[in-house]
Amino acid sequence: MNSGIALAASFAVVVGYLVLCRRSYIRKIPGPPSHSWIYGNMLELALTRTYGEQEFLWQEAYGSVYRFTGCFGEDRLMVSDPLAIQYILNSSHFPLPAFGQNMVSLIFGEHTMIGLRGQTHKRIRNEFNVGFTAPAVRNYQPIFEKFAQAITQQLEAFDASVINVTPPLGQATVAAIAEAALGYSLDELGEEYLTANAQIMTSPALESAGGYLIGTIMMQLPTWLFRAVTNLPTQTFNVVRRARYLARQLGERVVREKKDLILRGLEIDGDIFGLLLDSKHSDITREILTSEEIISQTATVMIAGQETTVGLRFFASTAMSSDRSFIHQTNTIAFGLLELAKNPRFQDELRSEIHSIAGGSPAYDKPLTDRMALRDVVIPLSETITTRTGQRISQIPVRKGQIVTVGIASYQRQEARWGETPHEFRPARWLDGAVSKGNAIGPYSNLLTFLGGAHVCLGWRFAILEMQVVICELVGEILVCPPGR
Repeated sequence: MNSGIALAASFAVVVGYLVLCRRSYIRKIPGPPSHSWIYGNMLELALTRTYGEQEFLWQEAYGSVYRFTGCFGEDRLMVSDPLAIQYILNSSHFPLPAFGQNMVSLIFGEHTMIGLRGQTHKRIRNEFNVGFTAPAVRNYQPIFEKFAQAITQQLEAFDASVINVTPPLGQATVAAIAEAALGYSLDELGEEYLTANAQIMTSPALESAGGYLIGTIMMQLPTWLFRAVTNLPTQTFNVVRRARYLARQLGERVVREKKDLILRGLEIDGDIFGLLLDSKHSDITREILTSEEIISQTATVMIAGQETTVGLRFFASTAMSSDRSFIHQTNTIAFGLLELAKNPRFQDELRSEIHSIAGGSPAYDKPLTDRMALRDVVIPLSETITTRTGQRISQIPVRKGQIVTVGIASYQRQEARWGETPHEFRPARWLDGAVSKGNAIGPYSNLLTFLGGAHVCLGWRFAILEMQVVICELVGEILVCPPGR
């Protein structure tokens, strides 16, 4: 079928569906006006100069729960209320919508744990957790320190006055997850895989009105049609398919080599795949995963180890308005260094603390995703809101199929949660009691960075320790300044 005809037919189906379904109870909830039936508020939300810019403005105007308009007049609910988020993330009634599942399958393959649900998801996740427990992650600290020291040496060797830190940081994050998860070096990953990985990690979002509209339509397609469209020979889909294929080949090679070592009675490395394959690391309470189940997680582990937006950058202009809030190791470390550069006094204090610890080895222990309602539910709120009719409500009825967006950016800037200066870089807020501890969300410091519930980021300890090690190494050895100073 001609791709243009297929896209036009898909457009008609999506528009017709949304027109029929757009009216809902949440129309009673206040929110920003929509100036475009086609785009709704989505361009304002997604195509901002800085992440979360529009969310912050709307939260100030309408509070922590408000209605906004998706493409083609579809009503959507934005939620940053802590109790509501806690309910959504811990409830089985709010799985990823179909377009989210389609995206996960496109990037990671059919059997990735990210896209699985129920007992299969629980079983595979529980087994992989053996490599992400607190004791296991502590064993990776020497790996992080090795690559952190390599970054320092690279930066010290630069002769320029202004240095772009992201390339060496990016190389270090992929090297760290490869060694910790697979027992492989960068050279063993191979140039072809590294090139495909770089294309996935650095491809820009479709940040234009037309690109956003196409992305939104794509995400609304039924699974069979989505798969047909993504098999078209476009540059973007070719890159995604190639990266997925190479990740699977890599997984097959790693598993084959480790099983061969086991059959020969030789020791295998204590990396994550090694722990899963070697029966000596199992006990009677654990289920042994099949080789296929392990191989199928290769792309997930490798990409999520660098970028837990799960590759959605390819379609950041789709309805998944909060995808960019997830942690990207390279960007997070880079922005952490930027904040330290802008706060030289705090940077000096941190450096002094690092140097005061014997041996220079710190104890690293200080401190938007869409969901679709699977059935009619009622979302509780921590604070009442006033509807457009003047009614005060403390819960919101949500019907089956309603898109609910968790406003991660706006949640991370709530005064009620983080104190009077949520927009400021002030780490002391965790020490002076400014942070509210009620309605605990997520696994770490009430931050929503790693989500929560059954699909909480499996590698959150890994990510935190890696960032702490790298930042402490760099700040301990290098004075970080903004460009121009």
